[in-house]
Amino acid sequence: MKTGIIVAMDKEFAQLKALLTDAATEHSGHRDFVTGRLGEKEIILQKCGIGKVNAAVGTVEMISRYHPDLIVSSGCAGGADTSLEVTDVVVAAACAYHDAYCGDEVDYGQIIGMPARFKAPAELVSKALSLNTHPECKRLHIRSGLTVSGEWFVNSREKMRQILDRFPDATAVDMESCAIAQVCHIYRTPFVSFRVISDIPLKDSKASQYYEFWERIANGSFEVTKQFINLIHNS
Repeated sequence: MKTGIIVAMDKEFAQLKALLTDAATEHSGHRDFVTGRLGEKEIILQKCGIGKVNAAVGTVEMISRYHPDLIVSSGCAGGADTSLEVTDVVVAAACAYHDAYCGDEVDYGQIIGMPARFKAPAELVSKALSLNTHPECKRLHIRSGLTVSGEWFVNSREKMRQILDRFPDATAVDMESCAIAQVCHIYRTPFVSFRVISDIPLKDSKASQYYEFWERIANGSFEVTKQFINLIHNS
């Protein structure tokens, strides 16, 4: 089984690349990819850049070049649910756009001709949640729910409330996962978003939690992604 992992930023990329062995960089289609292994598992890692277009282009390039059996959107996300804490993990049971509107004949956030929500395979969500009882993940708290994506770095309570007005069941918010999910839907490639919570906008001010996460907390926080990949491949 070959797994593709897509992240948006250099900082996320560095955290995950450090987990790989036999890492090698390849250039294809205006993109750099790192191939390597997690134990015996074959991994393709890419930093796509921030936002939906970058994410979509990177996903197309990865699928066209490497044909992965699964794509994982990893990195960090904001917590939409105030019961979350920084370093909790959200596995998206579904992804939706919080900033798309195609008229009243379809759901808010839905692109005409596409599902209103892009659902992850239930078995992958279940495997992610099983890490809550994994002996090496005792300090982790993993939740499933709706991840919403849009071209907005949510650093204010006002913006978070606006999103929740439309998506009251949102659990996490990011800028890439739904775009990756849409491409994977089109290309019929299994997909799941698995993201570490870096901040909770409704319990924060001007993204101070986010910056503290990267300054003091991030190191080691992506080990949970390694555990998730191992669990998928070993099952």
